[in-house]
Amino acid sequence: MCGIFGIENHPDAAHLTYLSLFALQHRGQESAGIASVLNGQMNSHTGMGIAAEVFSEKRIEKLSGTSAIGHVRYSTTGSSHIKNAQPLVSKTRHGVLALGHNGNLTNASEIRKNLEARGAIFHSSTDSESILHLLAHSSGDFDEALLEALKKVEGAYSLVILTRDQMIACRDPYGFRPLVLGKLGDSYVVSSETTALSLIKASYIREIEPGEILFIRQGKLKSVKISPRPNFSRCVFELVYFSRPDSVVFGKSVQAVRQELGRFLALEMKEVKADLVMPVPDSGVPAALGFSRESKIPFEVGLVRSHYISRTFIRPSQALREVAVDLKLSPVSEALKGKKVILIDDSIVRGTTSRKIARSLREAGAREIHMGITSPPIVSACYYGIDTPKSEALIANQRELDEIRDFIGVDSLHYLSLEAMLKAAGGTGFCDACFTKKYPIKTPDEVLNFQKAVP
Repeated sequence: MCGIFGIENHPDAAHLTYLSLFALQHRGQESAGIASVLNGQMNSHTGMGIAAEVFSEKRIEKLSGTSAIGHVRYSTTGSSHIKNAQPLVSKTRHGVLALGHNGNLTNASEIRKNLEARGAIFHSSTDSESILHLLAHSSGDFDEALLEALKKVEGAYSLVILTRDQMIACRDPYGFRPLVLGKLGDSYVVSSETTALSLIKASYIREIEPGEILFIRQGKLKSVKISPRPNFSRCVFELVYFSRPDSVVFGKSVQAVRQELGRFLALEMKEVKADLVMPVPDSGVPAALGFSRESKIPFEVGLVRSHYISRTFIRPSQALREVAVDLKLSPVSEALKGKKVILIDDSIVRGTTSRKIARSLREAGAREIHMGITSPPIVSACYYGIDTPKSEALIANQRELDEIRDFIGVDSLHYLSLEAMLKAAGGTGFCDACFTKKYPIKTPDEVLNFQKAVP
């Protein structure tokens, strides 16, 4: 649940990185940071909050350089603290390195224990720091050390690394998290999502391939493969909820996939009669459009979102999350009074947000509420970079369908089938463990305790 960006060989690298963090801000709002290189000298700045709060024009001027990487963070491993803000910068025998990471390492606890036994001193509680220590302890030159280090880590990682003379982009062999390559003039750009490329007018070239290390030096590329390719396990939740609709993720238009999700949901809910279809904004909007077109039930805006309130799903605490719902979404009474409503959302995690929304629609005059979810029930935690809570906190793990319906307070509740969701996303090659409990990488029991548990 982080966003990473990098640009190599551009005179205005830090400014472009700063702008791109705005396009990736939905991927994390706890901290932001930029590291840049000018004439072999590394400079960096990180801070808590969103990019606009962390960086001033004066601060960006101090980061002037010809290459830069940026990061926006939401913690999935390691606490929400300035010491865990990225890019992480470290002095190693390979020189000063800066690293930004999106994903989760499932064997981070084991690696950390082994490194500490060898004398490594960790300065953060994030799993990302393990990669820097592995680099420092690896033999050979930097390129060989990086390959050796990445062969030791397991789990999900999309990385961008900056050294004094090159930028490196890496993606784990399963391809859990997105990472793309673009070009702006003579400069190469890497980003978690294509929306950042579009913002700075860079052209899209391709995805960084799963299991690929891409070395970028003075406008030249060198590609190395980490290991033989396993079956892809791209996170389907990126397409269902997390990525921006104007991005192309895993080669698919996010907007188009979400409209297909809505269309398939309409086919599975064809027995439900209603006066209007309305989304939970913003991620539910494309799906509601697809539902409306397939069902011929009119689309209506029944909830207005305040864009000055950040996403409820990635609020660090449940108390803040619940308060934010009331601030964020306001019902349109004129559109709802006396109406039978089909309410479209992408997922139900804990159920408290959906419950508050349903209550507000009732208070605004909705006569019936039929809720359609464009994904299957979330029954198990994610260990690859999406911050779903532990399985015990997931409402679908603890309650049956009718119990969830009654808790939320809707007249009917419909989840999209797993088969339809995967078909809309493009078929095979996706990780759906949060819906099926079928994890593509064996998850050690230690992971359960390591999530946010390191002080």
